[in-house]
Amino acid sequence: MISFRKVSKRYQLAHGTNVVLRDFEFEMSTDQNIGILGRNGVGKSALMRMIAGSELPDRGYITRSVRVSYPIGQQCGFSPMMTGAQNARFVARAYGENPKRVVEYVDEFAELGRYLYEPLRTFSNGMRARLAFGICMAIPFDVYLVDEVTSVGDLEFKRKCIKVFGERRRSSKLIMVSNNSNTIRQYCDRGAIMENGTIVMYSHIEEAVAVYNKDLQQGKPVLKLCDEVS
Repeated sequence: MISFRKVSKRYQLAHGTNVVLRDFEFEMSTDQNIGILGRNGVGKSALMRMIAGSELPDRGYITRSVRVSYPIGQQCGFSPMMTGAQNARFVARAYGENPKRVVEYVDEFAELGRYLYEPLRTFSNGMRARLAFGICMAIPFDVYLVDEVTSVGDLEFKRKCIKVFGERRRSSKLIMVSNNSNTIRQYCDRGAIMENGTIVMYSHIEEAVAVYNKDLQQGKPVLKLCDEVS
């Protein structure tokens, strides 16, 4: 279970304020794979960082009764000056895992070759994503947080990612955010829509997808709330 208690988060922008969540309260069950749909800019990535604990709300708090991963796709907390292997060891220690085992897994899975022992600042974006994905898959989490992407690299590596996701889903669950309803539908059982400072849960993924796609096609706000963003 992941519990939100009066959670508020906003960012001050040059031309106003982006409200991610406003006094949001919810008990998010983690016995299903949850897909959260939202347009670009609504704060999906910020939500994932808050669930992971790598970023705090402005007000309120989030509690977790399960072991939650860092958001796959964001590479939160990685040091550009450390090598890929050093970053893997650091993350392993942070989660109480065996650093040697994690590095060996990443070496085989991410297929970075000698670059695993080079500073992260020398990596391409794709290589960074491979490293982050590999480290996360090396650690047995109860819930994996997935931000937009589910695989990176060439076709063969994408197949590898899909396979390991299938294996993880036998014993773990996913919380995935995306603006792509097809991706959400592929991996998730239950759906939600994030907009205007709140998240509305639906009992089935197809309900969320239908509402999201219909209002997008008509150019309407997905969630029609009257609160003014200050």
